[in-house]
This record gives sequence, structure tokens and C-alpha cells, in this order.
Amino acid sequence: MFDWSNSAYNLVINSTIFPAYYTAITYSEASGDRVRFFGVEVVNTALSNFALSFAYLLMAVVLPILSSIADFKGSRKMFMKAFTYMGGVACMGLFFFKLETLEWGIGCFALAAMGYVGGVLFNNSYLPQIATVDQQDRVSAQGFAYGYVGCVILQIICFVFVLKPEWFGITDPSLPARLSFFLVGVWWIAFAQIPFRKLPPDARNGQQVTRHVLKKGFAELSDVWKRLKGIPAIKRFLPAFFFYAMGVQTVMIVAAAFGEKVLHLGAPKLIATILLIQLVAIGGAYLMSLLARFIGNVRVLMLVVCVWTGICVAAYYINHEAQFYLLAALVGLVMGGIQSLSRSTYSKLLPVAEEDTASFFSFYDVTEKIAIVIGLFSFALIEQLTNNIRYSALCLGVFFLIGLVLLWRMPLIRET
Repeated sequence: MFDWSNSAYNLVINSTIFPAYYTAITYSEASGDRVRFFGVEVVNTALSNFALSFAYLLMAVVLPILSSIADFKGSRKMFMKAFTYMGGVACMGLFFFKLETLEWGIGCFALAAMGYVGGVLFNNSYLPQIATVDQQDRVSAQGFAYGYVGCVILQIICFVFVLKPEWFGITDPSLPARLSFFLVGVWWIAFAQIPFRKLPPDARNGQQVTRHVLKKGFAELSDVWKRLKGIPAIKRFLPAFFFYAMGVQTVMIVAAAFGEKVLHLGAPKLIATILLIQLVAIGGAYLMSLLARFIGNVRVLMLVVCVWTGICVAAYYINHEAQFYLLAALVGLVMGGIQSLSRSTYSKLLPVAEEDTASFFSFYDVTEKIAIVIGLFSFALIEQLTNNIRYSALCLGVFFLIGLVLLWRMPLIRET
């Protein structure tokens, strides 16, 4: 249910209505797709990607410290709540985002991303505690599937506001989108109350946080890495995950903006396309989990990464709507599967009976966040330099190829 609550952010803010709204209000006949942000001229989509990469970089630095505090004080759920409320309130703040408040909008956009990232870390760290090893693929996939169902429901509600504003007496063309952002914040916070009540409570010990504890976060990462280096499979899995995560997360974030810039699809078609992706992804998550039972996690991941590589190459050449829709369906098929299977594969490889799972998943999440920073920054920089978003898409294919080669070197994981 935590995936159900926060996935609305991923769909509405990261993938559909916000990118379409943002691209539309920051484009003009006079200046094209260039905007001024605190006096600096930058490509509109590059600006949003730079903002996200900064947010993820900041979280990659902060999360090790927070996970250390969570382990030390027994306050994992407290941090999970704090990030949820920060992300939800930031989404509500986007209700006030217009072109004349560009800096405010980008700030709320970055804060919402930070809230999402922080909440996911502490949510992921519960997986080894609430599911046995043989159930972790299923539970991880079920979480992603719940997330897709939940966000699609809210997206349909927002879709009605965007397509039929006259039904509600709305005359301001920007209001449907801004109202959608507000609803995401409400949805996120409201449904998060279910896992907040059901997950194991914090074992608060009342100890005071000292400078030693703050330093311990990075020391823990170093310690975790030393311990993981003794596990050959996970030592090889993490570099592979690092490279293909650069591509996966970046594609998911920039897909709508790419479709708008290359094909000028418009908000209704973009929203319908992303809805298609989410619906296909529900089946994709379960399909990958099922395949993993028969041929193993690593083989499935290799197959999926091959598909992602083809998607990036095909994106460079697309010129028609039908081609974009086909790529969207493929993205949906492999999107949920690669995320849920990566999470459960890492969980299976963790040392047995570890209590400080927050630290191990902090290492996993820091790896992913640094990957996202590099992926988004590379995507934004290439577009800023070439003024052609197609080259940015092609560059992501290189990351997937490197990830594929590294997966090839992994020993096969056989489930029991």
C-alpha cells in the first residue's frame, strides 16, 4: 500500500501531467524552449532534468546519514513518515506553479522527488522483515503492481479534469493540471497511513544522536560494501544494476517530455500513452516474477536489459505516433519487471538474519540514486549542448549495454 500511495507521484508528476504542463507553459514563439532560471538561460527540459539530478544527488549524500540514525535510534518509520509528508506537501505546492513562478515550481518539483526517494528507501528496507526469501519476488512484484493500479486510478480522475474542465466549471486552462498536482499530494499522504499503521512499529530507544553516529552512516556504507564484497554474486550484481539503472530511471522520467518534443502529441495523448504503460507494467511485473522461477533472476534481467537497449536505439529513429505507442507498450512490459526483480534479487543476496536492513538497502538506494544523477545529468547535458533530445535517448542505450555485459559475468541465481 505504500507503493499504492507514492506511485501517484511517479505517474502524474514524473511521467504525465507535469511534463506536459511544464513543457507547454515554458515554450513560446519568441524564445522557443529556452527559459530563464534565476537569470540563466537554459533549455526547459534540461532544466527540469538538472533539478532532478541535483535532488537525487543530495539524497545520495543524505540518506546514508539518515539510515544510520534510523538504525541507531530505531526510528525507521519516523523517517518514512517525514519524507512522505515532505513529498506530499511539495506536490500540493505545485498548485501555485505557473511560468511567472518558475523558480517556485522547480523547487517544489525537486522537493517532491526527494520525498519520494527517501520514502522508498525506508519502505524497501522492510522487505526482508515481512517476506521470507522464497516469497520476496512475489511480494516485491505485488507491491509494484499495487502501485500501478493505485496511480492509474488517480490518473484517470485527473484525466477527467484535464479533458473535461467544463464539467466542473473550470475556465482557467492551467487549473486542471495544477489541481492534479494537489490531488497527488493528498492521495500520497492519505493512503500512506495504511502502511504507517500496519508495518512493525519503531523500536525507539531514546539515545542521543552524536557526531559519531552521523559519521557512522558513511562508515556503514563502507562496512556494508566490505561485507558484500565477500559475496561474489552481489559484488557483480551491483555494478550491473548501477549501469542499467541509469537508463531505466531516466527513460521513465523523460518519456513524456520526449514524446511531446519529438512528436508534439499533446497532453491527452501523452496521458493516455502513460496509462497504457502503467497497465501493461502490472502484467509485466508478474510476468518477470514468473519467468524468474523457471529460468532464474539473472537470465530474466539480461533479457529485459536487451529489450531496453533496443528501445533506446528505436527512440532515436521514431517519427510517427504509432511507433511511439509501440515503444510505450514495450517500456510498460519491462518497466515494472526490471524494478521489482532488481529489488528482490538484491534482497535474496543479502546476508541472512541481518537486523540493520536499512543500511543494506541504503547502499542499494545510494547506488541507484547516483545512477539516476549520472543518467539524468547526461541526458540533460547532451540535449543542452546539441539541442536535440534524440541524441540523449541514444546515449542511454550505452548504459544498458554496459549493464548487460556486467550481468553476463554474474553467476546464475537459482531460487529454491
